[in-house]
Amino acid sequence: MLDFLISPAYAQQAAQQPGALMQFLPLIVLVVLFYFMLIRPQMKRSREHRDMLGKLAKGDEVVTSGGLAGRVTDIGETFLTIEVAEHVGVKVQKAAVTSVLPKGTLKGG
Repeated sequence: MLDFLISPAYAQQAAQQPGALMQFLPLIVLVVLFYFMLIRPQMKRSREHRDMLGKLAKGDEVVTSGGLAGRVTDIGETFLTIEVAEHVGVKVQKAAVTSVLPKGTLKGG
């Protein structure tokens, strides 16, 4: 009855939509890119830092995140004592240790 009011454009079949995979492909590519560029390297650095802290021993020469350099004299569960000068010890968190120096580095400095 009102068929003459419907435009022929609406009567034609709609253009085919891209597949679901093609719609989500950019999102999938971004997730994979974030994993390999951000998440994976950070996990690797975290694992290396955890391993370094696990291998700390008395007599190791270390540098903290605050720039404090000294020799480890005592190791606890979460804290360690660093001797920064003759008979001067500083207690710091293990997580604050950023690097272990080669033996004898502090004697020269």
